[in-house]
Amino acid sequence: MLNANKPFSLHLDPKLFEPATEEEKAYISRMRPSSTFFRDGCKRLLKNKVATVSMILILLITLAVIILPMVWPYSYESMLGVRPGKPVDSSYNNLAPFTWGKTELKRMEEGEKLFPHIFGTDGHGRDYFIRVVYGARISLAVGFFASIIVLLIGMVIGSVAGYCGGKVDIIIMRIVDIIYSLPDMLVIILLAVVLGKTLNVEGTILEKIGSNVISMFIVFGLLYWVSMARLIRGQILSLREQEYVLSSQATGAKGGWIIRKHLLPNCISVIIISTALQIPNAIFTESFLSFMGLGVNAPMPSLGSLASEALNGITSYTYRLVIPAVVICLIVLSLNLFGDGLRDAFDPKLNA
Repeated sequence: MLNANKPFSLHLDPKLFEPATEEEKAYISRMRPSSTFFRDGCKRLLKNKVATVSMILILLITLAVIILPMVWPYSYESMLGVRPGKPVDSSYNNLAPFTWGKTELKRMEEGEKLFPHIFGTDGHGRDYFIRVVYGARISLAVGFFASIIVLLIGMVIGSVAGYCGGKVDIIIMRIVDIIYSLPDMLVIILLAVVLGKTLNVEGTILEKIGSNVISMFIVFGLLYWVSMARLIRGQILSLREQEYVLSSQATGAKGGWIIRKHLLPNCISVIIISTALQIPNAIFTESFLSFMGLGVNAPMPSLGSLASEALNGITSYTYRLVIPAVVICLIVLSLNLFGDGLRDAFDPKLNA
């Protein structure tokens, strides 16, 4: 600023360089503290009541499916009416909620306290509540890991296509267009059937997971990365002409370093939002495949396989179909609402 006392002088006012007074320091300290993009986004997210409730619900469901199997007295695969060396007790099959089998009733008459079957038992005498809990665990785990796979593949391919441009971008985008033109569900079912029969995981560390789950991850990796790649490509196309990218290129920085250090960090909000919205899609696809019999291997339950098994006794035990269907709707709806809240909180274009 020029000297106010001498308007035609080109000399600076020396008073501007004097130390601040105590009043000025106190005024500055009362100003708004410095913040970051992530901190501001979290504040906006917490102000969104619907997104906050959805986040709390997702956390509660996640903690429940992790902790409950550790303390629950029944196992998801144990048939309560089957005991070694004794005939099968059919009284455990198809128990109504909060009821017990004949052997359990005798033990209770003798003074023993037994935990009730909250959702009853299925046709094989297995506790239905813990099977629903395990089904929710499988669905959440598949949705989370499938989204990570989609994120990694889409981020690598999209960033390469967006930064390189030219023929590389054209080739990758034509592959994306071809995959987009395929009927999703038909290709998913065909791949799941073929991979489920060709994959052999017996005797390996993946045997407990099962070939169907591994084939599901392969299906997600082959088909679901295209939307993530196209979104990241569009972001990088708009960022690669920025001054800081040109400055890095002028100093001799390599393309991979520029993508990691400059371009992807500036796309982090879009990446977080897209990943959060990808999880419910993966859960819905897993539930659909399990409903069709192409999901997790028996006896491990899934919400989709539980709904499929409930169709056999839908007139007599309608609640067995309603319970997993409600849990699927609750998880998918909460994740969708939470993803919408993330988009509203972290998308800079919506908060401009």
